Amino acid sequence: MSSLVRRKIAELQGLDTPALRTLWGEAFGGPPPKRTSRDLLLRALSYHVQEKAFGGLRPVTRRRLVRAADEIASGRAPSPPPTVVKPGTRLLREWRGVIHEVIVLEDGVQYRGETWASLSAVAREITGTRWSGPLFFGLKGRRDDRH
Repeated sequence: MSSLVRRKIAELQGLDTPALRTLWGEAFGGPPPKRTSRDLLLRALSYHVQEKAFGGLRPVTRRRLVRAADEIASGRAPSPPPTVVKPGTRLLREWRGVIHEVIVLEDGVQYRGETWASLSAVAREITGTRWSGPLFFGLKGRRDDRH
């Protein structure tokens, strides 16, 4: 964190609640909710200082938050973020009595000693039909399983 940002945050901590409420109005374009605690005012304004200095949330994070808010507003549980598997991860799947092992690589996956472009290609090889690889290997749940 830069020394300028640290200094601005330290200055915020020295302000009283009415001054923080005034700064909130300047930063966010309107007054804070009536019963907003001093601690929350400080946290929000400190975040705002950092956001101005270093940039805000990445667009993908903003989209996830909007989607989660929409899902909650419509009475559904928010869907989890996608699972990220690192190279070297071993995925196991039993299919028709046979255990299939896939190793995640930097640029694809390894299955039975061969490199494949995707989990979906391996799932297709195993089942003989089009499958979502992440779904087949249990990295992604079905929509109706999320409740």
